[in-house]
Amino acid sequence: MFILKKIIPLFISPVPLCLELLIAGLILLLFTRRQKTGKLIISIGVILFAIMSFTPIPDLLIKPLERKYPPLYVKTSDTNLDDISSIKWIVVLGGGHVPDPNTPISSQISGATLVRLTEAIRLYKKIPGSKLILSEGKVFNPVAGAETMAKVARAVGINQEDLILESESMDTDDEARLIKPIVGEDKFILVTSAAHMPRSMALFKKKGMNPIPAPTDHCYKNIKTTHPSDFFPNPGGLIKTETALHEYLGIIWSKLRGDI
Repeated sequence: MFILKKIIPLFISPVPLCLELLIAGLILLLFTRRQKTGKLIISIGVILFAIMSFTPIPDLLIKPLERKYPPLYVKTSDTNLDDISSIKWIVVLGGGHVPDPNTPISSQISGATLVRLTEAIRLYKKIPGSKLILSEGKVFNPVAGAETMAKVARAVGINQEDLILESESMDTDDEARLIKPIVGEDKFILVTSAAHMPRSMALFKKKGMNPIPAPTDHCYKNIKTTHPSDFFPNPGGLIKTETALHEYLGIIWSKLRGDI
C-alpha cells in the first residue's frame, strides 16, 4: 500500500500527466484511424501543460494551503506566540534527502528540508532551553533523513544534546505517531513547508497533540511588481501545481482513511 501511495501520484503529476496525454494522442495519430480523437487528446495535453505552468493558475491552487497559517514570530515586540517559556520542543518534518558522500552535507538534503531546518534553527535560537526534534526515516534511502538533518544542524553549531532524532517514519502520519511519545501533551512548534502545514496540523491534532504551526518554504509570494515571466508558462508554475496537487490528494487520502 505504501509503495502504491508513492507511485500513483507520480502518474498524475503535471509533467507525467501531460506527457501521457501527448504520447496517447500521438499513438492514435500515427497508428490508428482515430485522427480526431488523437488530435483532441494532444490538444488537451498541451492546454493542461500551459494552464499548470502559467503562474496565476498554480498560485490560485497553492495560496489557500499556504495562507491557512501565518508565520510564527517570537520577538517580544512582534509576536503571535504568547508564552515562549513553555515551549520545549521544535519539531522539524523532513522533506527529502539524498545522502551522497561526494557532495557537501548541505546538498544532501532537499531544498525544502534545508529551508525547514533553517527556520527551526531560527526559532530554536530565540527560545532558550528548547530542543530540536528532527523527523524523517529512510523511506527509499539507506540513511534516515533525520540523521542527515542532524549532520547539517551540527555543522552550523547546534549542540548534539539539543537534537532528538525520529528516524523510523515513512510518511507524515508516521511522524505524528512516532513523535507523540516524545512530546506527550506538551505544546510544541511544528515546522514544515507552508503548503504541507494544513495536512500536518490535521494529522498531529487527530492524535491528540498540541502543535503550534510555524510554516516556511512558501511557494506563493504576494509580489506587487510584475515580471515578464508572469506572462509565460514556466517551471516554477509546474512545481507549484505539483506541490498543491500532492497536498490536496494527501488530504483526501487521509480523510478517506480516517486519519484526519
